[in-house]
Amino acid sequence: MKKTLVLGASDNPARYSYRAVHQLKQHGHEVVPVGIRKGQVAGLDIHTDRPTGDDIDTVTLYVGPQNQPAWYDYILDLKPKRIIFNPGTENEELERMAQQRGIRTEEACTLVMLSIGNY
Repeated sequence: MKKTLVLGASDNPARYSYRAVHQLKQHGHEVVPVGIRKGQVAGLDIHTDRPTGDDIDTVTLYVGPQNQPAWYDYILDLKPKRIIFNPGTENEELERMAQQRGIRTEEACTLVMLSIGNY
């Protein structure tokens, strides 16, 4: 299973990041929710710090491109195998930076990928 960091995690059931955390867990993936507000989602605490680790397989983004620059170094320093740019998070600059470091990027929807067995 793929350890996934959900950047932009929220405890608001109306948010796609909320659904993503739940679906990732249901599919057996270890999830690290990171957001700007404390809370819980799917029984997990939302980290408001920037947890580190060298075992993150995937970063799935739920942060708009205008707010991503503050996260660039953090995301890239995690050295994930891939970054998923969910709809509305597409960012050519971050994609290029990631690809230059050998990180695969995908413009896709995590929820759809999970639902069709393509995650």
